[in-house]
Amino acid sequence: MTQAHTDGEFPHAPQGWSRQTASDRAAEAGLTVSAEHWEALRALQEFYSRHETPSINARELHDALEEHFHSRGGMKFLYQLFPGGPVTQGCRLAGLEAPAGSADQSFGSVM
Repeated sequence: MTQAHTDGEFPHAPQGWSRQTASDRAAEAGLTVSAEHWEALRALQEFYSRHETPSINARELHDALEEHFHSRGGMKFLYQLFPGGPVTQGCRLAGLEAPAGSADQSFGSVM
């Protein structure tokens, strides 16, 4: 994945991604982006930077998010942030392609 290091807070952001784009997409979905949203987007972008894009496994990504946010309630907390699904909606806001199979409700998406 090509990285764009124009934003020090998002060192793993994909090429062409910006906070403004994420904020605009969130607003389209009726979301107001909070510090927790930004943290989740950073976590998603970092996960993608450490894995080969075509082979990203939806279950592994789901589990990584669950672990990262475990102390705050894991997936329950993430569904409050991303009612459209932490994986699918989160990836969309992070400028990432959701992994194959992530539209399955059991993998964190209701879209």
